[in-house]
Amino acid sequence: MATASVRLFDCTPDDVFAVLGDGWLYPVWVVGAARMRDVDPEWPAEGAHIHHSLGGWPILLDDDTQIVEWSPPHRMKLRAKAGPLGRGVVVIEVKPRGTGCVVRLGEEPVAGTAAKLPRFVWAPTLHLRNEETLRRLAFLSEGRRREREAGEHSARTTVPDPAEGTPDAEAAADVATATHAAAAASGEGPAA
Repeated sequence: MATASVRLFDCTPDDVFAVLGDGWLYPVWVVGAARMRDVDPEWPAEGAHIHHSLGGWPILLDDDTQIVEWSPPHRMKLRAKAGPLGRGVVVIEVKPRGTGCVVRLGEEPVAGTAAKLPRFVWAPTLHLRNEETLRRLAFLSEGRRREREAGEHSARTTVPDPAEGTPDAEAAADVATATHAAAAASGEGPAA
């Protein structure tokens, strides 16, 4: 991915995926998401959408994000749309480390304004945004761990295990484009 942010979380990968599996929490941890309008009942099945707004009042763009891969407790791939600004692919990878886990968030613009500009123009801002996004995700995930350990019920007590779904062709193509761009940028050549 064009930008990658990494953070150590003081919780389990399941705690992280329980938060990721609750589509209604998206604007709480994603910087730039202002509100939720709807969450597909199938969320987090592959192909399911969350419908959100970006920006701040009074200027809001209504758009959606689709799950392309849901592989708890290891990885989640999303294709996010931002209206006329374009589309991007977000990959969240989680690996256990000691009593916690390491979370890596990568993002690659695949269409629209950012995808047409050189990386050095948009990558620093996207990196800063994703650092804050990971910080917010850590607060929610670590809070869930504390509630679980205290025997309190959180909004989502388990990692969702949805029925299988299928992302649409455009979302799958966007993920393939982002994967190839990331591999080329890192010098690894085309991804398998």
